[in-house]
Amino acid sequence: MKRLSWIEPGEIDALGRDFFIHALVDMGACYLLYDETGLCICITSLPPRWRTTLTRRPNDEDLFGEEIAARLEACRATLLEPGDQADIEIWLPDESIYEFRSRKVAIPGRGNYVIMSISDRTEERQRAKTLHSLLLEVSHRSKNLLAIVQGIASHTARFTGSLEDFLGKFRGRLYALAQSQDLVTASSWRGADFNELAKAQISRYIAGNPDSITLESDTINLSPNAATHLGLALHELVVNAITNSDILSQAHSVQIRCHRLETPEGQKIKFLWIEQLRPGPAEPSDWSQHFASTVLQRIVPAALGGYAVNRVEDTSISYELTFPFESRA
Repeated sequence: MKRLSWIEPGEIDALGRDFFIHALVDMGACYLLYDETGLCICITSLPPRWRTTLTRRPNDEDLFGEEIAARLEACRATLLEPGDQADIEIWLPDESIYEFRSRKVAIPGRGNYVIMSISDRTEERQRAKTLHSLLLEVSHRSKNLLAIVQGIASHTARFTGSLEDFLGKFRGRLYALAQSQDLVTASSWRGADFNELAKAQISRYIAGNPDSITLESDTINLSPNAATHLGLALHELVVNAITNSDILSQAHSVQIRCHRLETPEGQKIKFLWIEQLRPGPAEPSDWSQHFASTVLQRIVPAALGGYAVNRVEDTSISYELTFPFESRA
């Protein structure tokens, strides 16, 4: 919708001129007025970067320098009739961006003039650039998540024998993925704290006996990829443990440890799940099913560029995952 602009012919002269100039100055609006010969006859609120001491009638080269002046002259040369307008953007070495908008106008009894406005578009363009980058990032991460979901669905279907079994496992793994993504999103995609990740993945399964799992960890901020896949591993481990043993009936049945390691190849993360076994008739081989999951043995280690080791002993079983630490500082 066009905004109303109007001037009563013959009523606006010196008083009106001063009024509008002072109004433009008070608003901080930058306008330059050029006559038909290209001479600058009025300037209001020129941006500070081009502030200069005037000792004569200013021209574009005095104000903006030779390069910008040449571009402005070429721009005004395209304005042939009153109402014509042309815009150019000037990108400065400090990454500032200014828009120069020129318009030819006819003033009755005076002739043709060119009015040029100057607007700082730096912040606006930076916001647009940031938004564009964010949209690209969201698209990239969405594709990654869809690939993970597809992998979860394919793996779950391959190792389940009924629709009911598939839905139960698939929903659980999707929930685990969502829990990890909530933490990553809350950190503006910087990652997730391991302690928060572990609690988010296991808390709902041990609500009846919160002491059944103990957690010991350095302060570790995982990358988004590490948080996503380690979250899946935690989910797999706790579900397997609840399904195949009685960890909820006793305290300190499981110890979770996560620490940094200094190695010749660089800093790494060592994640360890140790599950205590009660004496009983079960053979150690019966417990190996805890780690039969492809998620634990192949998918997670491969996604993190690490390796996993499973151990089954007389009194405990363990899952150890080692992978490179990606700093999120």
